[in-house]
Amino acid sequence: MKRIAIGMTGASGVIYGVRVLQVLREDPGVETHLILSRNARNTLPRETDWSVAAVEELADACHDPEDLAAPLASGSFPTDGMAVVPCSVRALSSISHSYNAELLTRAADVTLKEGRPLVLVPREAPLHRGHLRLLLDAAELGAVILPPMVAFYHQPKSVAQVVDQTVGKVLDQLGVEHTLFRRWSGG
Repeated sequence: MKRIAIGMTGASGVIYGVRVLQVLREDPGVETHLILSRNARNTLPRETDWSVAAVEELADACHDPEDLAAPLASGSFPTDGMAVVPCSVRALSSISHSYNAELLTRAADVTLKEGRPLVLVPREAPLHRGHLRLLLDAAELGAVILPPMVAFYHQPKSVAQVVDQTVGKVLDQLGVEHTLFRRWSGG
């Protein structure tokens, strides 16, 4: 059984995190642990029709974002990786500087220190030099930087298909099989 941590911050694009949870919920071989930040709890009803309770029901376990004694705060609690989706610049900065003031960034730091996959889905545009430095710092620490950039080779016909393409890329990085988008098979 795979155990995957999902962190959702208050950045725009919470639908990406919701969709990751939906897809993983359908996989009986995956156990999910959700950290929904305070700001994500505010963004969720502004951007989607999802309630906080409904999103939490998609996860196998939910953790208080302030609980630094939660299992995800320790490397002795094994996971197969973590995705922070969406990843705010605030969370990116904390992760890049190993500033572990809350569970989401502590869990990300633990993921890196244990050599497990950490996928960051930053949702900010445009980016200034400070943002770019933070992204580079996170990548140098071992994080995968996976911005939600639209691809057109699979000819998306809806926003849902655009979201699924990014979610599929996140799942690829975590080693979870899926059929969310048509893969490139050559010209």
